[in-house]
Amino acid sequence: MKQNRSFALLIFVVILGIGAALAYARYRVAGNFEAGVVGVGAFILAIIVSSAIQVADQWDRAIILRLGHFHALKGPGLFFIIPVLDAIPYWIDTRVITTGFKAEKTLTKDTVPVDVDAVLFWKVVDPKKAALDVADYQSAISWASQTALRDVIGKTMLSDMLEGRDKISTLLQKIIDERTEPWGINVISVEVKDVLIPAGLEDAMSMQAQAERERQARVILGDAERQIAEKFTEAGKCYEHNPIAFHLRAMNMLYEGLKENATIVIVPSTAVESMQLGGLAGMTALTMGLGQDRANGHKEGEIKKQIEDTVRVKEILNGTEPKTSP
Repeated sequence: MKQNRSFALLIFVVILGIGAALAYARYRVAGNFEAGVVGVGAFILAIIVSSAIQVADQWDRAIILRLGHFHALKGPGLFFIIPVLDAIPYWIDTRVITTGFKAEKTLTKDTVPVDVDAVLFWKVVDPKKAALDVADYQSAISWASQTALRDVIGKTMLSDMLEGRDKISTLLQKIIDERTEPWGINVISVEVKDVLIPAGLEDAMSMQAQAERERQARVILGDAERQIAEKFTEAGKCYEHNPIAFHLRAMNMLYEGLKENATIVIVPSTAVESMQLGGLAGMTALTMGLGQDRANGHKEGEIKKQIEDTVRVKEILNGTEPKTSP
């Protein structure tokens, strides 16, 4: 931990400067010996006072040992110690600290090797315990986190690990907090960053997910076909005793087909007779005429003439004399 020694250095310089001034004054009055004594005394005093002055930052706590025994916990701000008798072996940082840890090639409950990366957020809540009860609390936290992560991985299925990272993070936080609580450390949270699986298994899982999606799509399609069949059954019951409505529906379907697609429509003769559309030749001529006119963009007069010719053909096929226009 880096210490703030600026104020102590300033005091050292001030005392040394005052001692030098006094030594120069004694030199002019009493000679070299007394001036040397004053200078040496000022230097020793500056070292002792500057060593006794300590300044801790807002987030730092100083562990003071007096003759090897715990004496006090100081900070933040200015405080004093007794040089030689007192020592400060630890400066404890009480801010939130992040520690990354991982488990490589660890087998899950279903014997799948995985690499897991995680981040631990923790802080020291009792600096005395962190300094006196464990030799190196930062290293101890890192090792405790890794062993806890390996234990959790060994008790978890791969599917649960991939889907329930929040549960794993919560379980890890609880385990690590229980292990580090005697050291005066509080675990704030644990975040699982990434779970890496073998490439071959990743491809197999991708194929499995694709097959599952395809199965769901077919199930949805089958359900849609069932619903359509039910609606068609209801529509058939409506048309069963209403031939006029059935006839109008058939005519509308044929019209929609001719309007959307400029092509030849082949209709069975039984359907033509049931819908009273005339002969098959007349219907074919009507369809071909409409499709050709639409494709070539003929004018309105030509389309009208084509329709009149088609009507004449239809009347001839029905056995009636065509009417001549005056």
